[in-house]
Amino acid sequence: MKHQENQVDYGNVNWIVAIVSLLVGLGVGAASYRHFATSANQLQNLRRQLAERERELGEMRKGMNEHFSQVGMMVGNLQREMRTLEHRLTEDASTLHCEPPGGARLDAADRPALTDQEDDLPAPRDYADGTGGTLSEDFGLKPSGSRAEEPQPPRY
Repeated sequence: MKHQENQVDYGNVNWIVAIVSLLVGLGVGAASYRHFATSANQLQNLRRQLAERERELGEMRKGMNEHFSQVGMMVGNLQREMRTLEHRLTEDASTLHCEPPGGARLDAADRPALTDQEDDLPAPRDYADGTGGTLSEDFGLKPSGSRAEEPQPPRY
């Protein structure tokens, strides 16, 4: 009889091991599914955000193209108005038999151009030229004679 009880106990152990293994497998499967599903959702959200940013970038590029074309047209209008104004000034000056304001008429070479041509303007300096004024190196300083009279703090 004891021999049958041992077989029954071993049979129960096999069932218990099988059930525990099944439960552990289900737990591991659920955890891995959750992990991979979360990663897939994050990946999908990132792709959606990327598509949205690309769309926004395309809209900004389109807006910038429109902006630059409008600015180009405005510059063209300004140049045309400048030529018209210059022509009118020279006509009025010739009608009144006097020189146009600013001396002789501006030639095409004298007009300011909106190109990358280098002008004869001096390069800006970030140092004083020594002639006085706010860029002078001694601007705001008292003469050296009055400095000697001021008491100096003690040095340690």
